[in-house]
Amino acid sequence: MEELEGTLSEIIYQNEVNSYMVGILETEKEQITIVGYLPFINKGDTLKLIGKFVEHKDYGEQFKVETFEKIMPQTLGALEKYLANGNVKGVGPATATKIIDNFGEETIHVLKFEPQKLAQIKGISKDKAVEISESFVENWEVWQIVGFLEKFGIGAESAKKVYNLLGVNAIEEIEADPYILMEISRGVDFKQIDEMAIRLGIEKENQKRVKSGIKYALIRITYNGHCCTLKTNLIEYVKQLLGITEEVIEDGIINLKVNNEIIIEDRDGEEWIYLYTFFNAEQQIADRVMALDKARNIKKVSNIEKELKIIEEKTDIILSEKQKEAIKAINENNVTIITGGPGTGKTTIIKSIIEIYKQKKYKIVLCAPTGRAAKRMTETTGEEASTLHRLLEIGKVDEESLFKKDTEYKGAPIDADIIIVDEVSMVDMFIMSYLLDCIYKGTKLILVGDSDQLPSVGPGSVLHDLIASEKMTTVHLDKIFRQAAKSKIIVNAHRVNSGKRFIEKDDKELVEDAKQDFFFIKENNQEKILEQVLSLCNGRLKKFGDYDFFESIQVLTPTKKGLLGTRELNKALQKELNPHRDGETEKNSMGATFRIGDRIMQIKNNYDMYWERLKGEEVEAGNGVFNGEVGTIIEINEKEKNITVKFDDEKICWYEFNQLEELEHSYCITIHKAQGSEFDVIIMVIPQAAPMLLTRNLLYTGITRAKKMLIIIGNERVVNYMIDNVDSKKRNTGLEYKLKNN
Repeated sequence: MEELEGTLSEIIYQNEVNSYMVGILETEKEQITIVGYLPFINKGDTLKLIGKFVEHKDYGEQFKVETFEKIMPQTLGALEKYLANGNVKGVGPATATKIIDNFGEETIHVLKFEPQKLAQIKGISKDKAVEISESFVENWEVWQIVGFLEKFGIGAESAKKVYNLLGVNAIEEIEADPYILMEISRGVDFKQIDEMAIRLGIEKENQKRVKSGIKYALIRITYNGHCCTLKTNLIEYVKQLLGITEEVIEDGIINLKVNNEIIIEDRDGEEWIYLYTFFNAEQQIADRVMALDKARNIKKVSNIEKELKIIEEKTDIILSEKQKEAIKAINENNVTIITGGPGTGKTTIIKSIIEIYKQKKYKIVLCAPTGRAAKRMTETTGEEASTLHRLLEIGKVDEESLFKKDTEYKGAPIDADIIIVDEVSMVDMFIMSYLLDCIYKGTKLILVGDSDQLPSVGPGSVLHDLIASEKMTTVHLDKIFRQAAKSKIIVNAHRVNSGKRFIEKDDKELVEDAKQDFFFIKENNQEKILEQVLSLCNGRLKKFGDYDFFESIQVLTPTKKGLLGTRELNKALQKELNPHRDGETEKNSMGATFRIGDRIMQIKNNYDMYWERLKGEEVEAGNGVFNGEVGTIIEINEKEKNITVKFDDEKICWYEFNQLEELEHSYCITIHKAQGSEFDVIIMVIPQAAPMLLTRNLLYTGITRAKKMLIIIGNERVVNYMIDNVDSKKRNTGLEYKLKNN
C-alpha cells in the first residue's frame, strides 16, 4: 500500500448514492487520478489517501483508494480554497477571502470556538456567523463518522447511510448500540457489526445483541422468498450465529414478541416466526381476498349462456367446455383464479370476459406485474393494460422499510367493475396486499397465471397458496388447443412440466427445416456454445423469418457467472452486434461500456425517474421505471452528461451519468428476469451451473418465453437433470393456512 497527500482539485465523477468517485488529487509534485468510495468529500478538500496504483485499460494509471482521511488544510491558501468551494454554508469565494484576510492563522480557531468574531466582517450578521460556524463544525463531525467506522472494517461507502440515518450524533449512538447499524440497509454484514459491538464491550448475552441476531436471521430468510421460519430452526441458527444458549434466545424472542416486532403463529403444534410486516401482509391478503369474495355479487350477468352464444357468433371462436366453465365461474364469483400453461386458452377467456362485460357498460381494468407483461396483455386483448405499480400509484416504496413494523403504504382506490391481473405467479405478498387494499367490495377480481412457473422475486408464493387453500374458485386449464399443439415449443413446455424429455428434431435441421420452431443443439464445450450463440444472433436466423436480433431475439441463461453467464455473454454479444465505432460517443461506467443502440435493462425500482411518451399528437409524462424494464439507448450526450433510453413501451427517459448503475446490458438476461415477457425467438443457453438454479420450473419458464422459435444450446445431461429436478425449494409461507382458517 502507498500513501498520498494533497488537495482534491477536480471531481470527474461522483455517484451520489454510494459515493464512488473519480477525481484529480493535486500533490506538491503532480496531479494524480484517484478512484474509490469517498463520502462527504468535496472539491478543495485536503486528503491523506492509502491505496495502490492500478492500470485501467482505457484511462491509464489511477490510484485506487482503500482508506482515506480528510485533514485540515495545511496552508492558508488551501484553507481559503476549502472555504470557497461551497463546503461551508453561507461562504463563497469572496467571503472566504475576507475571513482568511481578517483572521489568518486563527481562522480555524475562530470558526470553531469564537464564531461571534466573524460578525466583524462586513456582510456577516451575528446569525450568519453562527450558521457559518455550525456548518464548519458539522462538516468535520460528519467526517469523524467515516474514521470511526473505518476502525471497525465498515467501509466508507456505508458512512453516508449512517449519517443520513443518525446525524451528527452517530458515534455516540453507535457506541451505545452498534446494532442500530442493522437499520441502515438490508445488505449490512451482521457479523461485521457484531464484531464491532464485542470490541466496544457489548456482552455476548446482551439483549440488544440477541434481538438483533434474531431479526437478522429472519431478514436473511426473506432473501430466498420465505416469509417465516420454524422456531426450532431459528433458535438453532441464532445459537450458531451468536454462540449463546437457547434460554437467552428464548428471552430475546419473548422481548421481540412483546414489542410486536415479531409474530409467532401456532400451526398444528408447530411454531412459525415472522417479522411483523410479513405476518401482517399475509393476514391482510387472507382477510381482504375472503371479504372480497364473500361480498354480494353485484356485477353478475343474468343470462350468461346467452352471452356465450353471442360471443361465439360475433368472434367465430368456438369456446371449449373448460373455457365456458371458466367464464361461468367468473360470473358466479367475485374472485376467480384461472391457471394453466401455454396454449391452454387463457387469453381467449380474458378476451371473452372483456367482450361480455363491456357490453354491459362495466369498467374493466387490465394489469400485470411488469411493463413487458402489460404490453403483451395490451397486444393480445386490444385493450390498454398497465403495470400494477402504475395502477396502484405506489409511490417511492423504501424496500428497507418493509422490515419496520410501523410501515404502511396505501395505494389509490381502483375505479373498476372488473379487474384482471395477468402473470400472477410474479406477484409477491406485499404487492398483492396493496392491490387487495385498493379494491372496492363488489368489484370482480380475476387472477390469471401459471402456477408452475418461477415464483415471485419478492417474498411469498401468493398464487400457489391461493390455489392450494381451495378457498378461491379456481379453473385449471390443462388441455392444449389443436392449433397450439402444432407448436413443439408448447408441446415441450408441457412435457417438461410433467417430467418428460423433449420431442425434438436433429439440430442439423436448423439449416434445412424452416418450419420447425424448436431446436436442441447438444454441445458441452463452453467456447463452442458461445460461438453458436454469436452466429445465431448475428444473421444466421435471417432465412427463418427475417429475425433481427434487436427486434426479435433474446438470449437467456440461468446464471450471471462464468463464460455463459449474463456478464460475459453481454460483453461478447455487444462486441458482435454493436461494436465500437470510431467517432461515436460511448460512456464507460462501473466496468461497462454503453453505446448508442445498446439493449439495456433497468435493474432496480426508481419511482422518481421522469419519462415522456408520445401518444398521438400529445406527450404523456409520468414518473417511475421499474426493475426488469428493457429498452434501447438512443443518445449519449456528453454536454448534458446524460444517456437517453427508449423503453419497449415507448416511454423515453434521461439518465444522468451518475445514475448508470441502475442499468445493465440486456443482450442476454437471466431466465428469472425474463419472467412475464415473451419474445419471438429465444436462444436459451444451458451450461453447468449451481444446482439450485437447475430446476424444472426454471427450464419451463424459459421455454414459455418463446413465441415463434426456441433454440436450446447446452449439455444434454444438465437439461435432463433440470427436467428431473422438481426440488425447487418450497417457500415457507403461511397464507394457505390463514385462508383455510379464516
